[in-house]
Amino acid sequence: MKKLGIIVFAVFMQHISAQTNRFVYQVTMKPNAENKTDIKTENAYLDISPEKSVFYSENRIKRDSIMQKAFQGGGGRGSINRDQMENLRTNMSYSVEKDKINQKTYFKDRIGRDSYSYEEDRPLNWKISSETTKIGEYKVQKAETDFGGRKWTAWFTTDLPYQDGPYKFGGLPGLIVKVEDDRGDYSFDLMKNFKIAEFPVLNQFGSPIKVKRADFVKQQQKFKTDPAAFMSQSGGQGGFSTTMRVGGGRGPGGGGNQNPADMKKRMEERVKEEAKKNSNPIELQ
Repeated sequence: MKKLGIIVFAVFMQHISAQTNRFVYQVTMKPNAENKTDIKTENAYLDISPEKSVFYSENRIKRDSIMQKAFQGGGGRGSINRDQMENLRTNMSYSVEKDKINQKTYFKDRIGRDSYSYEEDRPLNWKISSETTKIGEYKVQKAETDFGGRKWTAWFTTDLPYQDGPYKFGGLPGLIVKVEDDRGDYSFDLMKNFKIAEFPVLNQFGSPIKVKRADFVKQQQKFKTDPAAFMSQSGGQGGFSTTMRVGGGRGPGGGGNQNPADMKKRMEERVKEEAKKNSNPIELQ
């Protein structure tokens, strides 16, 4: 009878572990280096299964859903409520996927009109402290690391059967409940969790171009320096796009025939404006 109980428990645990769990984090950011009073807050999802996890903005998946419904309904961009989309702008246009089988982390984002993907090549070297406390309902333990030019402090719990965390953070013997940098510029705080049926499909707008991380950084800098030249040389040849995405969110869409010189000027102005708003990125190096 005891053996039967053990078998039933093992089957139950296997069923639980096979499900996908969604952890909702509140992300607090100060993306503008010149205005630290400009604080942005939005929610992000960390969806975890036994094989992988994906971290992405809640607003992004909502925007993608609106666009998908519009195109499926045959209305295209013209049928999209711009005010609704504006309210769903995100400062986290990226997604981070962790391959748990091969222990690899992949970062995906857009530069101009193209999607890019790279494998993270910097390991997280944590220094685990004996210090513990309680955050919400969880008993947590402190850990510290240097990553992306910032010093980070994380609090993880072993109360949940996961070894993961928001953004690129992970590798601790538990789930990260809170992680923040020592400058107070970025903070990820676990708010709640629940089960979902399956991973949502994130709209990548075409297959991502796979590059090395260093090349991705170079491409980002090229785009910020001369967006018009970058756009004309990027994967989608044939002139400038009237819809663009820089760092967080998409810019306003254009319409009709527009003077290329005017489009170039507006594009450069938008990129400069977005660059100023995002002059304090989560990774400084």
